[in-house]
Amino acid sequence: MFAYCLFCQTQKTETIALQLERRGVDRAISPRIVKRQRVRGKNVDALYPLLPGYVFVYSQTELPDYEPFRGIEGIIRRLGTAEQGYRLLDGDYDFAMNLYRKDGVVGQITVFKVGDTVRLDDPLFNGCQGTITRIDPRKQRARVDYQFAGMACFTWIACELISGRAEPEQDPSAP
Repeated sequence: MFAYCLFCQTQKTETIALQLERRGVDRAISPRIVKRQRVRGKNVDALYPLLPGYVFVYSQTELPDYEPFRGIEGIIRRLGTAEQGYRLLDGDYDFAMNLYRKDGVVGQITVFKVGDTVRLDDPLFNGCQGTITRIDPRKQRARVDYQFAGMACFTWIACELISGRAEPEQDPSAP
């Protein structure tokens, strides 16, 4: 399968994707992401553009010319170069195919979960490690339990201050 990406007018990406499919490309996607919002005190999932202004096009046959894209209002340009036939390659192709497998909808991405060992990035915590014991998604914060001066402590921290999963500390005397 060949994958292409078009840069388009942001407000027209859905229409452009539909027109391309009517013209015979196998699939055209304006990717979206699920975002959770609070509406009247309840969490509601809504779809928003993942990459505003971009449409991904998939075809079983190579599209070396611009023919399927001609005359569609809102297409600004194809991404890539003429030398590569405007196809997506390498990591860009992998990203596009992952979108294809997800039918263009990226679900909510859980970065942290209860039980993860994390590193606290704020200089106040000096990079100490702790374990997430609770998460408050509404306030986007997590309770992190950690050791300080040999005592068990905890704090609620904004998720921006938490860095990716920490490597478990290894015993220096272990082989």
